[in-house]
Amino acid sequence: MPDGSGPGAAWTAAPERGSDWVIRVMIWIARRLGWHAAQVPLHPITAYFLISSPRQRAAARVYLGRALGRPAGVRDLYRLYFAFASTILDRVWLVPGEVSGFTLEIRGLEALRAIIAEGRGCLLFGAHFGSFEALRAMAAAGSPVEVSVLMHEANARQKAIFDAMGGPNRAAAVIPLGEPASMLRVREALQAGGLVGLLADRHPSGERVRRVAFLGHPAPLPTGPHLLAEVLGAPVMLAFGIWRGPRRYEVRFEAFSPGGASPQAGREQAVSGAVARYAARLEAMCREYPYTWFNFHDFWAEDGR
Repeated sequence: MPDGSGPGAAWTAAPERGSDWVIRVMIWIARRLGWHAAQVPLHPITAYFLISSPRQRAAARVYLGRALGRPAGVRDLYRLYFAFASTILDRVWLVPGEVSGFTLEIRGLEALRAIIAEGRGCLLFGAHFGSFEALRAMAAAGSPVEVSVLMHEANARQKAIFDAMGGPNRAAAVIPLGEPASMLRVREALQAGGLVGLLADRHPSGERVRRVAFLGHPAPLPTGPHLLAEVLGAPVMLAFGIWRGPRRYEVRFEAFSPGGASPQAGREQAVSGAVARYAARLEAMCREYPYTWFNFHDFWAEDGR
C-alpha cells in the first residue's frame, strides 16, 4: 500500500505498503494449495517487512516497550509482525465466514445474546487487536440478526481484494464512514435490532480526539465512536478477536455501556469518561496480549487533530 499522509493517515497504510502483490500471492496459495502451504512463506514475508520498514519498526518498538514494561528486542518485534501476517492470511477464510478448521474460544457470548434478545441493537467496539474478522465471523455465525461493520475505506485496494472473497453479501454489510447517509444506516441497523461493529482505537486526520492515559503516556483516541453511542443511546459491548496461534483465536465480548442517551448538556463529559474507560480496557488487553495490538505508527506523538 502507499504510505498515508498526515498523522491520522499513517495507521491506514503501515506496515502494509507495497503489499498488494504479497496478499494476492498468499490468497492464491491458500486457495489453491491450502492453509499449510500458505504458512510456508509467512516467515520470509515477516522477515522482509520487519527489515524493510524502519519507521514502522521503531514505532512498534516503542509500543512493545511500554506494553511489556521492558525494552523490546528483535524477537519481540518478530512476534508482533508474524502475528500480524498470520491474521492477514486467516482473512482468506474468515472474511467469507469459513470458520471450519479454526479453534475459536468464545467468552461473553451470553451477554451479547441477552442484548440481542431485547431487540435493542448493539454497537461492538473493537480495536486493531488480533482479528476483527474472527469476532465478526463468530458474531455472525451465532447471531439471528444482521451484523454490519462501520469502517474507514482508506485502504480501498486491499479492501477490494478481501471483499471479492466474501461474495455479494459482504459489501452490503459494510457501512462506510464519512458519507452523509452513514449515521442513518447505523440508526436503521440498530432499530432493526442488528449489531454494528467499528474500531475505536485510531482516528483519521481531522477527526476529534481526546487525550487520555494509555500505557503510561497521553495518547489521542477518537471521540466519534463514543459520541455515536451517546447520540443513538445504543448499548455498547467491547469485542476482541485475540490471536492465540495459527488458526486459534479467543473471541471475547465484554459489556461496556448499557445504553441510553445522555442529556446534551452532559454529553461531552460522558464521552470523555467513555474514552478514558475504553483506553484503560485496551491498555489492559495490550499488557495481557502485547503481540496482538497491531500498532506500527507513532501512536502517542499524533497531534490529535
